[in-house]
Amino acid sequence: MRRTHLLISERAMIPNTSELRQVPTWQSQLARAINDPVELLAAVGLGEEWLPAARAAARLFPLRVPREFVARMRQGDPHDPLLRQVLPLAEECLTAAGFEADPVGDLAAMAVPGVLHKYQGRVLLTVTGACAVHCRYCFRRHFPYADANPAADQWRTALEYIAGDNSITEIILSGGDPLTQSDRRLSQLVRSLESIPHLRRLRLHTRVPIVLPDRVNEEMLAWIRCTRFKTVIVLHINHAREIDHSVRSMAKALKAAGVELLNQSVLLRGVNDSPETLASLSEQLFEVGVLPYYLHMLDRVQGAAHFEVTDSVAKSLMRELSKRLPGYLVPRLVRELPGMPGKISVM
Repeated sequence: MRRTHLLISERAMIPNTSELRQVPTWQSQLARAINDPVELLAAVGLGEEWLPAARAAARLFPLRVPREFVARMRQGDPHDPLLRQVLPLAEECLTAAGFEADPVGDLAAMAVPGVLHKYQGRVLLTVTGACAVHCRYCFRRHFPYADANPAADQWRTALEYIAGDNSITEIILSGGDPLTQSDRRLSQLVRSLESIPHLRRLRLHTRVPIVLPDRVNEEMLAWIRCTRFKTVIVLHINHAREIDHSVRSMAKALKAAGVELLNQSVLLRGVNDSPETLASLSEQLFEVGVLPYYLHMLDRVQGAAHFEVTDSVAKSLMRELSKRLPGYLVPRLVRELPGMPGKISVM
């Protein structure tokens, strides 16, 4: 059994006494995440020659990565596929034609603050702008969360919008990452959503349980078990080496709570752009009870052009993957384009 809480000593209201406050383990781990390029390079055994570029790129998009995720990286390997996803590089500072601040049209799809209504039957709530890890290819790295993320007491407008459209049957909690929020806040939001009769499904898009598996604790499982919604969690795993024993335990706990687990990956040059890597990922996902769902072409966001894989290479990879795997382990290769009524199949 993993530890789910740490005991933190606090000064009590009465002088010269102290009290113990239980803090969820994952929150303590999140607070200790690495946000200094110097510390990240030291942790993975890389030299100072990487530091100037890392600092320059981190000024454009801050570095953040939990130590628990760093521990899975290979020492001294600048091409480690896990490190490559989080290490700021000089290429991020370059301007690339066709790469934009809002590549998927999120701002145009914002019906009211906090609500993105792109597709029929479902809406996405930007619950928070916070993430546990700052992936360098993030398509929302320039998103104005201050304008699009209602504070806790401002969800009324979003809830009224959803309640007023009975064609909406599914709610997607996203962000940022919704699981950076406390279980108290999430359970309150879910209870409010449960009062809207035409809603049937709850979907969470998250990377937190991968980089911080302790996030899936008894508090989280309790409100998931109690909700009337059919609950789907879409994880974000790009490489099989992200799946260690703690991720396996996390997935088992979610499955036992009745959650459907899917995975979305992004096709990234230098990370997972080989048939062997993609096949291994699908096999490992299925072993832990997660079904491969989407393989996304890179959203063309400013600062991420060095991750892009061409359509011709992507299609070749998928043809080879289809030869190696049964159909149910082959994710759909898709891209998202502004204004379209759904994801676009690339194959």
